Amino acid sequence: MIDPRRLRILRAVADHRTVTAAAAALYLTPSAVSQQLAALEQETGHTLLTRSGRGVRLTAAGDILLAHANAVLAQLERAEAELEAYAGGAAGEVRVVAFATGIAEVLAPAISRLADGHPEIRVRVRDAEGDESLPLVLDGEADVALAVEYRGAPREDDRRLARVPLYAEPFDAVLHASHPLGQGPAVSLAELADSDWIGPYPGNPCHDVMLLACELAGFQPRLVHSSDDFRAVVALAGAGAGVALVPRSALRGMELKDTVVRPVSGPAATRRVFAAVRRGAEHHPLIRPVLDALAASAAGLSTSG
Repeated sequence: MIDPRRLRILRAVADHRTVTAAAAALYLTPSAVSQQLAALEQETGHTLLTRSGRGVRLTAAGDILLAHANAVLAQLERAEAELEAYAGGAAGEVRVVAFATGIAEVLAPAISRLADGHPEIRVRVRDAEGDESLPLVLDGEADVALAVEYRGAPREDDRRLARVPLYAEPFDAVLHASHPLGQGPAVSLAELADSDWIGPYPGNPCHDVMLLACELAGFQPRLVHSSDDFRAVVALAGAGAGVALVPRSALRGMELKDTVVRPVSGPAATRRVFAAVRRGAEHHPLIRPVLDALAASAAGLSTSG
């Protein structure tokens, strides 16, 4: 009989690519993870992992077992949800990870909605960029992620996660007030090809959106200044340090001193935001109201370019 706890360890190793990283995510020692994996190989009678450079990768047998592991772990999430519902257990804490703008624009209003309709549900918030939030959910450190599409993100049909689309918004160009392109109704990114750029660090999903938009316009942006704080990005643009692309909701309520904000002509850079939970947990009596509140708060945020 295969121990489902070992299936969770197998999935963590597949996600993190090293035993050490998987152990850290699961709050175990590397030796404990190795022992559990060795036991899982004994239970199945197959070699499940092989070394690959400094990390590990799954063998063909490991890939087969991982597909079943995802289904088993999702079913266990469903069982827990049904048992909680049977017990009337719609009271407790839900851990939500979200990026800063998502907290301000969606999560905070959702918490207000929950306080009115579900006062027995407590939400604990953790600030994390979109590329950090999904691994936190998969590792069991969070229950819900407010995340952004990015290169390398789990696909929509990923069997480990269930998604709720929330909103999509364009990125606007932020320029110094004296910039010659700031006088028109819209900005063509190709005309900014020779500019210095300000933007998030590599790894931030918005960095990927910026790069892709510039690539579609036919150039690689010369990223001179980096910050994950859009207030800092806008301040640098206002100081004449460069140009930037900023999600429209991040500009809401921000002081735009010495800057102009213009929509982007042509194919627009877009931030697509969704909520994600471990598959099978989307109907949990604590988690379902949180997802519904997030969707209600996000309604109307989607804007066209």
